[in-house]
Amino acid sequence: MHNRRSFPRAAARCVVMAASAVLIGIAVAGTFSGCSIDLLKPESYSFIKDALAVPPGSAESPAVVGTPSSRPTPQTLLTSSAPAQPPLPSQPAPLPPPPGPGAVNPSREARMVPASDAPGGFSLPALLSKKEEPQPAPPAPVAEPETPDEEEETSTPPVDRVVASVDGDPITMREVQDFASEHGQPIESNDFATSDAAKTAVKALIGEKLLEQEVKKYDDKVDEAQVDKYITQLRMDKHMSEEEFRAQLQASGMSYDELRKRARLDLEKAMMIEQEVRAKINVPDADVKAFYDAHQQDFTITKERLRLSQILIALPANPTAAQVSAAQKKAATIRTRAAKGDDFGDLARVYSDDESKSNGGELGWFAPADINDSILAAVKPLKPGEISAPVRTSHGIHLVKLEEHEVPGVVPLSEVKTEIRAQLVDQQSSAQLEKWVESDLVKQHYVETMY
Repeated sequence: MHNRRSFPRAAARCVVMAASAVLIGIAVAGTFSGCSIDLLKPESYSFIKDALAVPPGSAESPAVVGTPSSRPTPQTLLTSSAPAQPPLPSQPAPLPPPPGPGAVNPSREARMVPASDAPGGFSLPALLSKKEEPQPAPPAPVAEPETPDEEEETSTPPVDRVVASVDGDPITMREVQDFASEHGQPIESNDFATSDAAKTAVKALIGEKLLEQEVKKYDDKVDEAQVDKYITQLRMDKHMSEEEFRAQLQASGMSYDELRKRARLDLEKAMMIEQEVRAKINVPDADVKAFYDAHQQDFTITKERLRLSQILIALPANPTAAQVSAAQKKAATIRTRAAKGDDFGDLARVYSDDESKSNGGELGWFAPADINDSILAAVKPLKPGEISAPVRTSHGIHLVKLEEHEVPGVVPLSEVKTEIRAQLVDQQSSAQLEKWVESDLVKQHYVETMY
């Protein structure tokens, strides 16, 4: 039996919004965790960003040495500081997605269930009225008519009734109301049969529960290494050391184990959306070219910038020849390991003497004028991904990796084709997700609505 009531399009759009916010903000983390995903980008890591947000009035986390910052550092390779990057946005989570038609008996009356059978143990329906019997009039010389006491009536709180179910698990009115309020869309009416807002919230909550059921299929597809890389990337995005990250996490009230559980679930959801939604979208080359031609201004660079990472082998003031020689030898060994395939960020975390080591050596974007002349001369000839020869400055011996290099002019289509295709897939993901939930996913589950 399947529901013949179609779900409102507004509710279906909630599926898209929620899945976009909760299931798909893992583009960077996916890259580092081996998921091969490039999902919708806004609101990524929203729950963790909120947990790690610096409380109002507290000190900001320390700037990373060598990164654009107002804080001067002795190890920096810059001659002047670039502006600090703005903080990551934190946005409220939208309602999760509703499904399409499910199993229902349209003529079925709304039913109540005992507290023992319902989630959370809600009270039984009981509108009780108590009427006292008329009392006989006391004896008196003059007969007076009997006057019954006024009727006393008491009632229990409104009934928390079942309004829907997914695979036999009930969804109560109160659960829907709490769900809607948590997402900033409170329901004013208890009459779900006539309230469009209530119907939309019911469908959205049903959609969330369907996706929760579906994501269980991915329980064994994310390993500990992927979770580690996800959290490491998150910490790097916050420009925090391991100690700072854990301290801020503890201050937020979230344990590290809880963070890992949530990170794993995010990765599982992202893999599900990638396989069930994005992988089924085909964007022709003609569409990519048309988008490129129509948005030339978006692919035009006006100022030269370089994004750099470094490993610093520090030297003391007035080093001896032996100290310089040892530092140069150590730098050469590290560069050889990187050339053979060792991850530059991992090497930086182990061997660099610069505070940027906690961020994998990542320094950020700089204009050429902001970079030490010796460093600039070493990285200018490099292609993105290449590492400079060891460069000596007053701070020590530097190995500098050119991550990206933006040169004024129009970026060729060949360099942005993958980015454009991913953006077009993002745009089509909404409709594809809606189709998957309404046309495919709901048919695999027993869904009832009872209002």
